[in-house]
Amino acid sequence: MEPQIQWVHSYITADKVYYVYNAPNKEMVRKHAKQGGFPVNSVSQVTNIIDPTTAEWAISKI
Repeated sequence: MEPQIQWVHSYITADKVYYVYNAPNKEMVRKHAKQGGFPVNSVSQVTNIIDPTTAEWAISKI
């Protein structure tokens, strides 16, 4: 695939798999999925990350 897209990791549940990618846009993720032969139900852009290092900042924004 193009060098602009990178698979980071996946989350596996009992009935679904969630893939995390670094990509410039949703269309590239869909193209990658099509070329790989796996279905895509939706693509969402992550706008913020909350973890222990950002928790204080995130709470102040609520």
